[in-house]
Amino acid sequence: MYQDVVKLRGFYEQPLGRVTARLVRRQIAALWPDIRGMDVMGLGFVTPYLDVYRASANHVISIMPAAQGVIRWPRQGGNPDNDGAHRHRGNLTALAHEDALPLKDAAIDRILMVHILEHTEQSRQLLREVWRILAPGGRVIVVVPNRLGFWARTDRTPFGHGKPFSIRQLRDLFGDNMLTPTRTASALHLPPFKSRPLLSLMTTLENAGQRWWHNLAGALIVEAEKQIYATGPRVKHRERLPRPAIAGNLIDPKNINIKTM
Repeated sequence: MYQDVVKLRGFYEQPLGRVTARLVRRQIAALWPDIRGMDVMGLGFVTPYLDVYRASANHVISIMPAAQGVIRWPRQGGNPDNDGAHRHRGNLTALAHEDALPLKDAAIDRILMVHILEHTEQSRQLLREVWRILAPGGRVIVVVPNRLGFWARTDRTPFGHGKPFSIRQLRDLFGDNMLTPTRTASALHLPPFKSRPLLSLMTTLENAGQRWWHNLAGALIVEAEKQIYATGPRVKHRERLPRPAIAGNLIDPKNINIKTM
């Protein structure tokens, strides 16, 4: 069952949510330090992690699952990027069903998935759609709760909801859906504290946690690459929904379900 998008946004507006986003973003940026000229898509509730790429990517868009809901991003008037610039003042989010993503085949270079895989009941269909819209050589990063970690044992954060995973489970799931795991990382190595002094401790001890107790991290971060040589079983043709595009030639705007706030 998906968490409501308003609750997710509320968490990331709190001090704990801001620290969470910072620590997870650090690992994502280490895996993808340079995405200049690429088309980047967020899938799930990814907006706290996408701003860092808006200044350098060719296009950045966000698709939120229908069962979760959608909010405008950037907010009205635009949110400043890290460099203070406003790259885009329009809405960059859309609502879609995870088994029928509204993009053309091979349209996206990088896909970032957060707060979606642990909630969906259609993981196979979702990852096949991810494979379809990834360009040859394209890569996806999935952020999920670690089933051995502290964060999966409390429902005070989004990482305490849905199905937690192990690294092996993620690797098997990727392999079954024509995606080759390439690199792994972890984040949130201390419990989700609320007091400000302990929040500072979370940031200070994050590197030590990665070295000494990484198996207990709150979030697993796994990158996978599209297998362009793999073929799946032949399936009966079914009618697909119209495939919109948010930027450039990616989608047809008249067919997309955009919610403005």
